[in-house]
Amino acid sequence: MSKLFSPLQIGHLRLENRIIIAPMCQYSADAGSATDWHLMHLGQLAMSGAGLLIIEATAVSPEGRISPQDLGLFSDANEVALERVLKSVRTVSSMPIAIQLGHAGRKASSDVPWEGGSQINPNKPDGWQTVAPSPVPHAAGEHAPHALDAAGLAKVRDDFVAATQRAARIGLDGIEIHMAHGYLMHQFLSPLANRREDEYGGSLENRMRFPLEILKLVREAFPAGRPVWIRLSATDWVEGGWDVEQSVVLCRQAEALGAAAIHVSSGGVSPAQNIALGPGYQVEFARQIKQTCGVPVIAVGLITEPEQAEQIISRSDADAVALARGMLYDPRWPWHAAAALGGQVPAPPQYWRSAPQGVRDLFKSAVHGQR
Repeated sequence: MSKLFSPLQIGHLRLENRIIIAPMCQYSADAGSATDWHLMHLGQLAMSGAGLLIIEATAVSPEGRISPQDLGLFSDANEVALERVLKSVRTVSSMPIAIQLGHAGRKASSDVPWEGGSQINPNKPDGWQTVAPSPVPHAAGEHAPHALDAAGLAKVRDDFVAATQRAARIGLDGIEIHMAHGYLMHQFLSPLANRREDEYGGSLENRMRFPLEILKLVREAFPAGRPVWIRLSATDWVEGGWDVEQSVVLCRQAEALGAAAIHVSSGGVSPAQNIALGPGYQVEFARQIKQTCGVPVIAVGLITEPEQAEQIISRSDADAVALARGMLYDPRWPWHAAAALGGQVPAPPQYWRSAPQGVRDLFKSAVHGQR
């Protein structure tokens, strides 16, 4: 039996299999509100047969958006729009749906990728002043962020709690807190971005303090029966930056605070990063974290082949695999993986008759009959 297609428990949430659709920014929102693009995009992914769908990085405040077109959950209008999408998607799929909540920090106020992705100066119509742990820009020549003071930190806390409460009201099944890819929580963790001299900077304990405060607040604000977990960058890929040894410490503390899983990525905090790209290049980080944590660990990054994913789970390098770009390219990847590995996936009955010859039992509960 395929281990990739065996069930997985994340807290109280049961996944049909160990394939997770990772968050993928769509840069297609209207003032933070989900649009028809999200309805079509999430609808097709929800019929993919994966075990869990995580909605893209969703900003907890307007200034927390990566771009002006980012999805948000900071207003009543945002809440209504995303609830509309969720209700529609759930009429065609029972797949659990979670959301990634985040704040872009100094990487906010950016153009969308297909327009270059560069920083938008705060004096431009679509730009705004960014915030960060320290007044250190992401890249040389960029407008510097404002360092968060006590009031600024309190606002970020309140924004995460408010977004969590909105996520609970519209029935999301889980929350992933974005602590990766150089965004605000990662900026606090990394000594490359965090130059503070107060209780939120300097030592590892101090640099972890604010991200762990956010985790604790989100966990307390979300219903106890629904899981909260974190996504982190295991390394900055820069000498003197955040690394896997520090990540192990963070994960242990996150688990103690109620994190139900650890989603392991890497990089994003510095243009100086030197990433050794290759198939499954981040899996080793997941393996190291899994060896020290008692909650499910999710591996991500250039996992493209069914046999590769099966091996990751079979070797206990991780408990689940996440696909992002690969799922955009092939939204039926779980179907094809199940066909290759002898697994089964849930699918809408309208699609049951599409199972290829030789894998007629590909879809769970499928019945074939026609006059």
